[in-house]
Amino acid sequence: MKQGSKTAAKRARKAPVAAKARTVLKVGSNFYVLASSLTSRRETRVLADAQSFAVFEAGGDIAQSPLEALGFFFKDTRFLSGFEMSIAGQAPYFLNSYLSDDNAEFRVNLTNPDLTGPDGKIELPRNSIQIERSWAIVNAALYHRLVVSNYAHAPATLPFDLVFGVDFADLFEVRGVTRGRRGQDLPVQTGENKIRFRYRGLDKVTRFTEITFDPLPKALTDRRASFALELADDECVKLEVRVRCGVEEVNGRPVVEHPPGDFHGALAARHGEIASARAGWADITASHGILDYLLKRSAADLTSIVAHTDRGSFMMAGIPWFATLFGRDSIVTALSVLQFNPDIAGRTLKMLAGLQGTKVDDARDEQPGKIVHEMRAGEMAATGEIPFGRYYGTVDATPLFLWLVGLYVSITGDLKLAADLWPNVERALEWIDQWGDRDHDGYVEYMQETPQGLANQGWKDSFDSISHANGELAAAPIALCEVQGYLYAAYTEIGNIAARMEHVAMAGKLAQQAADLKSKFVRDFWIEEMQTVALALDGDKQACKVMSSNAGHCLATGIVDGAHGEKLSERLLRNDICTGWGIRTLSDSERRYNPMSYHNGSIWPHDNAIAALGLARCGNRSGVIRILEGLLDAAVSLRSGSLPELFCGFHREPQLGPVPYPVACHPQAWSAASVFLILQAILGMRIQGFENSVTVETPVLPSWLEWIKVENLKVGQGTVSLSFRRMPTGAAAVEVLARQGNVEVNIHK
Repeated sequence: MKQGSKTAAKRARKAPVAAKARTVLKVGSNFYVLASSLTSRRETRVLADAQSFAVFEAGGDIAQSPLEALGFFFKDTRFLSGFEMSIAGQAPYFLNSYLSDDNAEFRVNLTNPDLTGPDGKIELPRNSIQIERSWAIVNAALYHRLVVSNYAHAPATLPFDLVFGVDFADLFEVRGVTRGRRGQDLPVQTGENKIRFRYRGLDKVTRFTEITFDPLPKALTDRRASFALELADDECVKLEVRVRCGVEEVNGRPVVEHPPGDFHGALAARHGEIASARAGWADITASHGILDYLLKRSAADLTSIVAHTDRGSFMMAGIPWFATLFGRDSIVTALSVLQFNPDIAGRTLKMLAGLQGTKVDDARDEQPGKIVHEMRAGEMAATGEIPFGRYYGTVDATPLFLWLVGLYVSITGDLKLAADLWPNVERALEWIDQWGDRDHDGYVEYMQETPQGLANQGWKDSFDSISHANGELAAAPIALCEVQGYLYAAYTEIGNIAARMEHVAMAGKLAQQAADLKSKFVRDFWIEEMQTVALALDGDKQACKVMSSNAGHCLATGIVDGAHGEKLSERLLRNDICTGWGIRTLSDSERRYNPMSYHNGSIWPHDNAIAALGLARCGNRSGVIRILEGLLDAAVSLRSGSLPELFCGFHREPQLGPVPYPVACHPQAWSAASVFLILQAILGMRIQGFENSVTVETPVLPSWLEWIKVENLKVGQGTVSLSFRRMPTGAAAVEVLARQGNVEVNIHK
């Protein structure tokens, strides 16, 4: 340090401080999620139904912690911010907790601590009382049952309190946004066995939370319900708490409120809803217990986050931060499970078609024909404090939409839906020509239309996720490599459907556009010395020569194949980018690499699944198995035995597990769907709906997987059940177990 630089010296001595609890929304142009040290340590459990969800501590409480996404949420508002149990002022002892297999119920087992009398002597020894707490959600109501059982072999008194909090925080406040002002908390309404909280928002909407207790508490205030249970020897007592939430009026008209039922009825209803939703799935079972569990857990995660609205149904992107519709996420999820549940794709396409852009609105990054990125229903979206009420700032959702239309129709043979969606298809293609490719160079690019929106608009939408090799951020307009791949797949698949529908001229045009794009892409994006494609082209058409996972998407879409595909499939499996847990978003040799970052070195299961599909297209099935094994091991080590949104990208070490990402969503739609896409890649299945046929191309199974069965697989107008059994060579023998309808099965060894 130079002498005389007192200011510099002071700056050097100044210690960094932690972010205050209610500051910061943006870093660069990235909408940020603030995390506290508690977030990184706390283990949580999630229940979800439609657009409502609850996040609990593993012990069954909802701790009051403003910067953590604990609580009961509905449509981007937290309606219950705290719900904690104490026994004579002490926390109960935790025994265990678990989610039911279908995600309908969260159950916790607790017991009492030592309870002493005025003389200090123990009156009720610990482990005398079992407390079973169960939670369920249905129809935007949270149901809680406590079953208290006396094992003291004598009469016992159990004094306990339920302490609750209601803050009506917008989800973006929970994420860390500081608001200049909020709405008005209205007077609390208290009855004998219920209490009602009300809040009049800046959006002129009155929201309410009503908590009902059965039986009556000994005392009830606006923050606490107190009980004193007198238990006979071996007696079991049940208590119920019901939490309803919602709005009191819509467009100035009162909302009819239906009284809640009991816990048993709510849980039965939720089990029924989930069973009905599961009916559209093929039945998949595996000889390997952990893989079998991951498949079932993932299907349960996906079923639990389906939301039904007046516009249709959709898959919420992830809990807690993205419990709403995201165009890109919903499409990738539908693509990933398409072979095993095509109904999800059909519903997704209808929903997104109804939200397609109709006008130029820079404040929302909207243009005619563009597919929506994100929709929010909270107070801050309604007041315009955030731009995401209906936001279109995504460059990839539109070509992904087209790709999904083509694949869905090809797999199902559903020409009726194709005809219904054809105007949307044409408008999406017009958006690509007029808005996606404004400089008419053949590539789809993005640029930020509003300073309040996202600077980066691909799936890696952090402000610093697109850079050059020296770490310098790329300047817009930016052409991402994977987006050109999606566009190539869209041209190809929509061209096939156009030919099927006898739109001859359109089919020919799309086939030519696909061929031209593929040729041009290899010329401009391929980097021979790196054996990969550039992450992107910046606004000056300069290649971002960065080794990233995005390249794997180019294999999956087929825009890179042949000799280039073989080189790239090998490159993606080298140790600088493939960690043993999966493929990192960024190689550890790159300037911006950080294994703890959101997009610059972390591992995303959906990203790996797409890469696995690409590896399979290039014939690299051993690479697919390597990815499957890494993610399967990660799922065992990470919570709940299923895959979160992402985890940190540290290299795998012997005897150690992966490092979690503290604020990752879980469940997350496309992460839950990823195992099904990888399964498609190793089994080599291709369904042709128009021909009522399924082709199985050189299936392989890893050494630890003896067999896998796929039953009730929809093929055109029929179904088929297949068994895959591993042979000593690693190839799988395929047996047709059953079929309904005139289904043809073609097996290529």
